[in-house]
Amino acid sequence: MERWLLEMVREQRRSRRWKIFFRLLFWTFWIMVAATVAFMATGEQESLTGRQVGVVRIEGVIDSQSPASADRVIRGLNNAWQGSEKAVVLDINSPGGSPVQSQRIYDEIRRLRSTGDKPIIAVIEDIGASGAYYIASAADDIYAAPASLVGSIGVIYSGFGLEGAIEKLGVERRVFTAGDNKDMLDPFQPVSEAQRRFWQHVLDQTHDQFINAVKAGRGDRLSDDPELFSGLVWTGEEAVSKGLTDGLKSVDDIARDMTGSAETTDYTQSGDPLEQISRHLGRMAAQYLGIDFHAGESPVRLR
Repeated sequence: MERWLLEMVREQRRSRRWKIFFRLLFWTFWIMVAATVAFMATGEQESLTGRQVGVVRIEGVIDSQSPASADRVIRGLNNAWQGSEKAVVLDINSPGGSPVQSQRIYDEIRRLRSTGDKPIIAVIEDIGASGAYYIASAADDIYAAPASLVGSIGVIYSGFGLEGAIEKLGVERRVFTAGDNKDMLDPFQPVSEAQRRFWQHVLDQTHDQFINAVKAGRGDRLSDDPELFSGLVWTGEEAVSKGLTDGLKSVDDIARDMTGSAETTDYTQSGDPLEQISRHLGRMAAQYLGIDFHAGESPVRLR
């Protein structure tokens, strides 16, 4: 009995130690999160002290779940428009992405331009292609580096036809639909000629919207090169002669031209730290399991 009681006491002590450990771990985690949020808030407040040229960065693929989503870019644009005195600069380094997200940002730039005489200037870093160029074309002026990649005014959908593969493997595909074309993009189903024509019409219509937006933004600065809207990309140096850009400048060059200093104010929306952590963990899990993280998004891409 005495031995049994001693063992119970030891077990209770061990249990109490583990509870204390996990509580400390829990509170340490939340203290770190709170410190990160406070640090980011402080950085944003400090950034608002320079009210000359406001910068909004558009980096990476443009889609609703990325840092370059329309919601985040538009919030940054509006803050920069209200907070900067001289100009708003879009610092672009993106291969493109969602046509819907690109259209939303394009429309917001045009709306802001109609409400005042403050310039909105796009600067292309390594790449400003497809949906990223769609956005840039709404700006008053576009600049790039000599070796930047600019253009790619086109629309793409890509997939695989695997119906022959499952036949060889002896796999039976079971899909139930209401609507003759509901499974049109299923890679394990053949595509009829009528479906092919319909999908090409969707791509052509999106391409026309892209072309019209670029023409509205760039006007008579565009050259009459027949390959301008073919999906080709050009270097920043070549893009000037095509009318796709207005010259070769960096963000620092523009800030110095307007204020005499390269100092700018960054209005880019960084997002919630917890959201960033959870998204990163979700991507890691999806990659490990072989899951398409962007499943359910539009398959049409401006890139």
